[in-house]
Amino acid sequence: MATASLTGKAVGQPAQRVDGVAKVTGRTRYAGDVDVPGLIFGRCLRSPHPSARIVSIDVRQAKALPGVHAVLTGTDVPDVCYGRLCRDIPILAKGVVRFVGEKVAAVAADSVEIAEAALELIDVTYEELPAVFDAEEAMRPTAPVLHPEKVEIGPGAVAGHHAELRMYPPIPNVISHLTLRHGDAAGALAGAHRVFEHSFTVPSVHQGYIEPHTCVVSVGADGIVDVWVANKGPHIARAHMAVAIGVPEDRLRFNPVYIGGDFGGKGSLMDTILCYYLALAARRPVKMAMTSFEELTAGNPRHSASITLRTGLDRDAKIVGIDARIVFNAGAYAAFIPGPTLHGYSELAGTYRVPNCTIEVLRVYTNTVPRGHMRSPGAPQVAFAVESHIDMIAHELRLDPLEFRRRNAIVEGDLTPLGDRRRHMRCRETIDAGASAFGWDKPKAPGVGRGVSIYEHPSGAFGRSTVLLTMDKDGRITILLGAPDQGTGFHTMAAQLVAEHFGLSMSEVEVVQGDTLSTDFESGAGGQRLTLTAGQAIADAAGKMKEALTALAAERLNCAPSDVRVGPDGSFSAFGTNIDLKSLVGWAASRGKAPFSAEGQNTATQPDVTGFVAHFAEVEVDRETGQVRLRRMVTAHDVGTVINPILHQGQIEGGLVQALGQAMSEQIVLKEGAVITAHLGDYKLPTIMDIPELETVLLPGGVGPAPFETAAIGEMSNVAVPAAITNAVFDAVGVRLLELPISGEKVLDCLNEKAGVA
Repeated sequence: MATASLTGKAVGQPAQRVDGVAKVTGRTRYAGDVDVPGLIFGRCLRSPHPSARIVSIDVRQAKALPGVHAVLTGTDVPDVCYGRLCRDIPILAKGVVRFVGEKVAAVAADSVEIAEAALELIDVTYEELPAVFDAEEAMRPTAPVLHPEKVEIGPGAVAGHHAELRMYPPIPNVISHLTLRHGDAAGALAGAHRVFEHSFTVPSVHQGYIEPHTCVVSVGADGIVDVWVANKGPHIARAHMAVAIGVPEDRLRFNPVYIGGDFGGKGSLMDTILCYYLALAARRPVKMAMTSFEELTAGNPRHSASITLRTGLDRDAKIVGIDARIVFNAGAYAAFIPGPTLHGYSELAGTYRVPNCTIEVLRVYTNTVPRGHMRSPGAPQVAFAVESHIDMIAHELRLDPLEFRRRNAIVEGDLTPLGDRRRHMRCRETIDAGASAFGWDKPKAPGVGRGVSIYEHPSGAFGRSTVLLTMDKDGRITILLGAPDQGTGFHTMAAQLVAEHFGLSMSEVEVVQGDTLSTDFESGAGGQRLTLTAGQAIADAAGKMKEALTALAAERLNCAPSDVRVGPDGSFSAFGTNIDLKSLVGWAASRGKAPFSAEGQNTATQPDVTGFVAHFAEVEVDRETGQVRLRRMVTAHDVGTVINPILHQGQIEGGLVQALGQAMSEQIVLKEGAVITAHLGDYKLPTIMDIPELETVLLPGGVGPAPFETAAIGEMSNVAVPAAITNAVFDAVGVRLLELPISGEKVLDCLNEKAGVA
């Protein structure tokens, strides 16, 4: 694929979102807006126990209620389990329940109110069983085993280089045990001048999207099953559903709908398979929408984690080795993520020169709400531990935390801690740019503290992206995509890339998301992959279309294709004669040679460049109450070409605000396995009143792996923010928090403990 030249006519411009007008005027159609003839509504009865045997279920009264069309229990649906990799979730509970909120029965009725009334008429008798809620306790030999049966594993459980992966090893309740080694960490720590060890805890948090999981399923007389679902990867979701219900993929049509927020959480099928069986039983289309209560108690929030780090330093305070143990609490089921574990381990200390590294990662079942993917899966937990640990080492050595990071920062020519080689390493430059804008060395008042944290992550290059470009007789281009825009502005970005390739304005490009029968396979959003993969697919299709246009121009100009030159404005010339794109296509259409199309797909190769970010936080701490006020944040980003400055800045600020919630207020609180922060009054998402002054620094001259040197930003802005804030709290009052979130109560308790107050 030839390298495209950048004119800046479309790429780099603050273009209005292609879906903006429809969204602000209410014309955008989400899954909850879908209405088809004969539609009825499904609701679920959920378990009140974290672990219990289902002794009996009596549904006779529910079935007799007027307006009820179907009532299902575990005995009424196939004895299959589904999942993105680990297929361990039953459609409805079979014999036992494993968490508070598990689906036990389902009803489809003429209205949501009738369905709710029917659920109250279902009588379930339970026999409570032993439960385990802590991941470390779940691995003990005496712990109750949640899944004694063999769990089916789909394709994709493959370890990378330097890695050993064991799925369902002989350790109680362990789903996956991943060990990664580069160099000799044990030997390095044994010979180190000093060794530091610290442990950290990160609780579970919810993605916090506005739109709950929603789906509509209609089974047609022609055998086609139509699905409308808030899912960021329709083609993958279709494949998983086809396996679960035993229907060929070409009989499942996932129709396009907009997604009201994703942040990683909209990758699962959630209620879709159950909705299908309700539709079969009722012989009517069924809609199911979770409530915010159900989202918080039975959704797929971020994994909680416990992390222990041991780091050895030489006499010059340079890192010689790191040994890490990461335990992720997966909850009662493992089905909500597509891999054996969470990728957050892969960037452990990736900003530092670490010649020797060993990482052990365990993912463990407990009788709690099943965890899933959330923006940068696993990375915020790991980064909080690493960047707090680095700060603690610096303070113990009486070194400036910024200087300690600079001293150990990875530079060009270094291998990553896991032995990968990357180029264009601008870690120190990113740190310095942020520190300069922040004023790291400026005097500060008592009770005011400053903290820093850093992170790196390359653009995602995995999975397959495909596009279809069609040029009509007027020279306008339609791009057909299989990936939804989950709120990031991806469709706008796609239009800008197409326009840039052909020297067009964005008004001459139309973006269409097709259904799963009209589009080729697309992996969908996730892992900040679409900027790279869709960008490559668009470049591939554009190259093919330009070849076809060049051939037409050669015919029109009466010359060989090799004689034709394509101008930055999309015109074609040869031997002093020039023809613009619209005239050429009009000429071709008059001869039946237009419209025409070109397909494109990406080249899924791991990029050898990465990106860096440095976060700087300033806080003020009230010693009387422990209250922490975040005064300002400065973030410095090492970026490539920015496609759309507005969307780019929106991703930076949106991710940062989301991270502030995880740092300072959000937490799914569990009591005996039950979520007690079960509504948005208790689960405290940040509001505009919580947001401080934000400043962004972009380093010019970055290199990206995608066409036009673009790079992803979606998972760079949120990961390391909590550590910067906790480091600032320590700088302000000498209190070190090893567990999120930061609360006034925790800070005050630590201050009192430090002062010797009982």
